[in-house]
Amino acid sequence: MFFKARDAEALSAWYAHHLGVPFKTGEGALFRWEQDPKIDGGTTVWSAFAADTTYFDPSPAPFMINFRVADLDALLAQLKAEGVQIDQKREDYDFGRFAWIYDPEGNKIELWQPLKPS
Repeated sequence: MFFKARDAEALSAWYAHHLGVPFKTGEGALFRWEQDPKIDGGTTVWSAFAADTTYFDPSPAPFMINFRVADLDALLAQLKAEGVQIDQKREDYDFGRFAWIYDPEGNKIELWQPLKPS
């Protein structure tokens, strides 16, 4: 995923600090499934939305990043303490729990905690 930012260095540092994105100056961030400790082997989700979707609102960006997290409640508590903008909406499905936050440039970020296999 590549996207433009008003202040790429500062935004990259924000993602590294708040969400653990392993950003390196000049290299970006690499995520390797073989390094993922989850026993499900990881998941990559790709989905195109209709041009008139409101799912990304109120973000003006034409994209939304989704991060898989281990403990949604703990992460949200940590992000709240750090002053991150958090959407009050929550959704629970048989495949996981969802919450949304916003980065400093107003991009909406979806946080997904998959349900543990039974």
